[in-house]
Amino acid sequence: MGVPPEPELAESARVVRIGAADFESFFRAEHAGLFRALCLVTGSRQEAEDVMQVAFLRVFERWDRVAAMDRPDGFLYRVAMNEFRSRYRRAARAAKRAITPGEPDDAYAEIDERDAVVRALRDLSPQQRAAVVLTTMLGCPSEEAGDLLGLSASSVRTLATRARKNLRASVEEQAR
Repeated sequence: MGVPPEPELAESARVVRIGAADFESFFRAEHAGLFRALCLVTGSRQEAEDVMQVAFLRVFERWDRVAAMDRPDGFLYRVAMNEFRSRYRRAARAAKRAITPGEPDDAYAEIDERDAVVRALRDLSPQQRAAVVLTTMLGCPSEEAGDLLGLSASSVRTLATRARKNLRASVEEQAR
C-alpha cells in the first residue's frame, strides 16, 4: 500500500493542475489570433510561429502572475512584440556586420609605418630620441625621465619638444 500524499503537497499539485488547465484554455483562446497578428507583423509563417512559441513560453513561466492580470492577452501580445523587435534588432545588427566589413588588415602598411617611425627617430640626436621615447611613448613624467637621463626635468621637456618638432618635419618630408 502506498502512503497517501501529504495534504499540502496534494493541494499544491492541484493548484498547479488548475493553473495549467487555465493556461491551456488561455492558450487555446489566444493561439489563432496571436498567430494571425504575428503573420502580418513578421511577413513569415515560420517566424510568426517561432515568436509565438517564445511568447507563450514566457507567459507560461510567469503564469501565476499573468493569470491575475486584468488583461493577460495584452501581456501575451506585448511579450510577442518585444520578442519580434529583439529578433529584428539582432538580424539588423548581423546584416550590418555582414554588409560593412571592417577595415582590412594591411600588414605591409603596419610595417611601413613602423619603418617610418624608426627612420624618423634615427634622425634625432640620442638625447632627443631618449627624451621623446621616455616621455611620449612610455609616458614617464619629465622628472623621472630626467633622473634616468641625468638631466633636469626642464631639459627633458625641451629635448622632447624639439624631438617632436623634428619628427613632424621628418614625417611630412617622407609623405611628400
